[in-house]
Amino acid sequence: MLRIAPNGTRYTVSGEDGGPVVVLVHGLGMHHEMWRWQVPALKTQYQVVTYDLLGHGQTPPGPVAPSLELFAEQLCDLIDELGHQRVAVIGFSLGGMIARRFAMDFPDRLWGLGILHSAHQRIGSEPDDVKARVELVRREGPKATVEVALKRWLTDEYRESHPKETDMIRRWVLANDPDVYPGNYQVLLDGVDELIAPEPPISCPALVVTGTADPGQTPEMAERIAAEIKGSTLEILPGLRHMGFAEQPELYDRLIMDYLAKAYTEFLNAS
Repeated sequence: MLRIAPNGTRYTVSGEDGGPVVVLVHGLGMHHEMWRWQVPALKTQYQVVTYDLLGHGQTPPGPVAPSLELFAEQLCDLIDELGHQRVAVIGFSLGGMIARRFAMDFPDRLWGLGILHSAHQRIGSEPDDVKARVELVRREGPKATVEVALKRWLTDEYRESHPKETDMIRRWVLANDPDVYPGNYQVLLDGVDELIAPEPPISCPALVVTGTADPGQTPEMAERIAAEIKGSTLEILPGLRHMGFAEQPELYDRLIMDYLAKAYTEFLNAS
């Protein structure tokens, strides 16, 4: 059941009461239900928090134009509302950018950090490609890019063999407010530069995951992210695109659970 924080954030809490807390941050145009593939495994050992970003799902837009800083503040406010001092934050795509901004702004609130399929410095035609998509959704709304997005996010085999799941993801994107969605999409374009080689560096060793066939976070991007965060674990998964966690949830569950167990043990030993 969705709860409502004082600032309007809709969120859920499930799993182990009093256990280590893991907060999951969804991607652009999604909402908390995106984590349906990971929550069942995570909640067996952790208290799991999912929520809708500002201007997504059932959470209203923020008081100012969306930015990584605003989304990081929303996350911090939610953690404060729940009464937690330190949590692990795992973000997908835009959520992975928010997780890094949170790690930069609130380093003393983390014991773990997961960055799944999340963009870093773009090269060549990549910035122009994202800019073109932003301009397209500004003119025509979410429907203008959703079909191309599904091809970038899911392998051809998965879309063909899982039409119900593919249509569910399509409906998530199409449900976005056409007046709000372009502003959130703009963050995906503008926010990357502030995450490159942060000073001081992000101090929480991270799990960095992408697929060899992901155009949104290429293996090269993942390698650069991991290289900038000391002690990070890098996993590049063969054949998977942007939403690989939907196609092979057991693989992602294992990677995430293994990382969290190690990160929490290291946190306890350092405390």
